[in-house]
Amino acid sequence: MKGQMDTEMGKIIVDEDVLAKYAGSAAVECFGVVGMASVNVKDGIVKLLKRDNIRHGVNVEIENNKLLIELHIIVAYEVSILAVAENLVDNVKYKVEEYTGMEVGKIVVCVEGVKVIN
Repeated sequence: MKGQMDTEMGKIIVDEDVLAKYAGSAAVECFGVVGMASVNVKDGIVKLLKRDNIRHGVNVEIENNKLLIELHIIVAYEVSILAVAENLVDNVKYKVEEYTGMEVGKIVVCVEGVKVIN
């Protein structure tokens, strides 16, 4: 399903991949987030994604004209996971709503790993 907005001039349709890339980009800007994670469910392996593949760490669904965003992240060691998650939710919600004009209904943060940063 694609994101859709009705304006006075017509409809604007936004692909979920675009929404996912935007949410992922907003997420990696947050303090304490090392990057997005890709989870191989079959093997249970978590992989840190490069900037080009950021979309694979984000799932976006649309229900009742609201975005439901699931973010899979890797956090920095010795950083409060709660603080990172709260900052992440606020930042992603603000940026996605501000730039797409669509309402974010729910953001789920899945911490898939911790990485020590030198």
